[in-house]
Amino acid sequence: MSQWLPFVLFAFVASITPGPTNILVLSNSARYGLAKALPIILGACLGAAGLVLVVGVGLGELLFHYPLVQRLMAWCGCVWLTYLSWQLFRSAGADIEAHGAARPLGFLGAAGLQVVNPKTWMMALAVVSVFVGEEASPARYGLFALVFLLVAIPCLGVWACLGVGAARYVRSAAAMKRLNQGLAVLLLVATWASLLG
Repeated sequence: MSQWLPFVLFAFVASITPGPTNILVLSNSARYGLAKALPIILGACLGAAGLVLVVGVGLGELLFHYPLVQRLMAWCGCVWLTYLSWQLFRSAGADIEAHGAARPLGFLGAAGLQVVNPKTWMMALAVVSVFVGEEASPARYGLFALVFLLVAIPCLGVWACLGVGAARYVRSAAAMKRLNQGLAVLLLVATWASLLG
């Protein structure tokens, strides 16, 4: 149990602290409601857990030997998330009751987001290099990925509930536009802080 407690605390902090995924969950739940945020939460958590597994069984070793590739991936992810920030910033502030024609991020979009999210890559590399230890095996990486998944789901659920709570106060199109713009700036800051931090 003593070996798992530090990892569970790490997974909790990695999942609950602001980052690109958390901000997008908050934004989508504010715009579309909790039910529409659930596929995003599951996609993001399964994507992150899958990344832990993929990094553990081989990709992590490759990235440790080729830091330039790791850096290039992080920069590409930041560029993509910057684009998402811009899209969120300039999105129309549709009335919260009407939701507009736009669609939420969705399960596959959230899972795919983890591939370009620098915070998720750093988390997966930390799991492999710090927590797994000498007993590394695909089964052990799978267990770490499962524990991470079980910790991350309620953490992102908190962000979704925050979004639903914010929607109660954001009833007009102008207020929704301001919320989108604020969240876009936070997404941009979280993205670049994870790369430059």
